[in-house]
Amino acid sequence: MSKGVHGGVKGQFITVEGIDGAGKSSHLAAIALAVRAAGFNVVETREPGGTALGEALRALILHQAMSPMAELLTVFAARAEHVAQVIAPALARGDWVVCDRFTDSTRAYQGGGRGLDMQVIEQLAGLVHRQTQPDLTLIFDIALETAAQRVQGRGAEDKFETESKTFARSVQAAYQTIAAQDLKRCVLIDGGQSIEAVRADVLQSINRFLKSIS
Repeated sequence: MSKGVHGGVKGQFITVEGIDGAGKSSHLAAIALAVRAAGFNVVETREPGGTALGEALRALILHQAMSPMAELLTVFAARAEHVAQVIAPALARGDWVVCDRFTDSTRAYQGGGRGLDMQVIEQLAGLVHRQTQPDLTLIFDIALETAAQRVQGRGAEDKFETESKTFARSVQAAYQTIAAQDLKRCVLIDGGQSIEAVRADVLQSINRFLKSIS
């Protein structure tokens, strides 16, 4: 949690997570709008990316074949710049940050999907953002078949979206484990519902969080 204060409430860090095709990105603007309606400044950003360097590294992470360890280190290089240049300064000002993916994606994709050592991932997370942790994480969960249909319908755009069913299953399982192990921070959203029902669940979670810190 940040040390900055805006309107009497500390800047908060909200992350949105889920497997490809879970539908999380459709609700990012609504989350930011709800927080702004409560009177807070909001910085909207994404990972990989968020900075000029991060966006350049994003292209490599999503499209360049590389070893799992090289992929992991590239992800954290982008994150280090993102935290230093965007996320930490915003929180220090008392602004809220809404971020499309953060380190839970690394735990799920590089840890669960690629099979890398979770202890190594946690060590890197500690080095890069020990003082900058999400306050609320919405994890969109959905049947793998539905997610795959959505990805196919819009056309696969990166190497993760064309991975095997086994890979996707491992990523999903990792996300479910993250949600179960951190019930205070994480909220599991059923992404298989209608978009209206999902939106209602998302806004309910945001409003509940706003009340909890007021």
